[in-house]
Amino acid sequence: MALAALSGDEQRFIFVQLRNPLDPGVAVAFSSTNNELWKLTQAERQQLKADYEAAAALGRKAGFRSCKALREAKKVEWRRKGLSSDELARLGTLGSVLPALETLVLSKPAAGPDADPDGVQRLAEKLGAGALPAAFWLSLYCTHVGDAGASALAAALGRGALPRLKTLDLCNAAIGDAGLVALAPALRRLPALERLYLVRNPLGDEGLAALVAPPPPPAGAPPPPTGGLAKLKTLYLISTQISDAGCATLAAALDSGAMPALSELLLIGIPASDAAIGAVHDALRSRRVRGRTRSR
Repeated sequence: MALAALSGDEQRFIFVQLRNPLDPGVAVAFSSTNNELWKLTQAERQQLKADYEAAAALGRKAGFRSCKALREAKKVEWRRKGLSSDELARLGTLGSVLPALETLVLSKPAAGPDADPDGVQRLAEKLGAGALPAAFWLSLYCTHVGDAGASALAAALGRGALPRLKTLDLCNAAIGDAGLVALAPALRRLPALERLYLVRNPLGDEGLAALVAPPPPPAGAPPPPTGGLAKLKTLYLISTQISDAGCATLAAALDSGAMPALSELLLIGIPASDAAIGAVHDALRSRRVRGRTRSR
């Protein structure tokens, strides 16, 4: 009786809220409660069926036989499965209906004929507030992220996607300074981030400075997030374009108390001199000594 008192638009709104491509039965059952609602939601049910079939196909590429298995999965891997931009965008729309997912791994060539230049961007653009609520590990290694994808990922994190993220693997992802500059504020706001892998990206001193030593905000702008990278333990910057200037910035940041939990820092294969790299490691060791002294 209460349902019958609602207008057609109100009933359709409820149907839309119940739509779940991985579990369409609830919405279909709701739409069958009366003939009028069944007629009103005909187009939506057809779209839901198409979304369900597309989600099932996406799950099969990751080895899942059913949408139920995908919905309940804690770990999902698409390793060189050739997900298209459309499939990555669809995966983004599923972020709100994958409550159990803890680890998401995507691996696809970041360069060459098989590269997909806007796939990650489209994925991130579809991740809404609270998407992937249990995910603590996101790996996009050997996947073209690029500066545009990094910016889109930053926006997704800003909307509240991946709120429990601890490990972010962006190795060989074609991210330059502009991408890291865009992404850095969002990373600094992640309360649980412990491991960050940026190996084999063309980023350099500017991007590194935005990550570890952001400039003060201009007058009138909101203050930067407090406690940025407070739990970061691991930072890999292997085969990037960091020079002596970037190393000096990193050393100064460590001396000032940035990244207090950092214990593993790799700077192999960068243009910086051995002396500059050594100064960074000296700063890290000195801080460890100071920390042990204070703890006594």
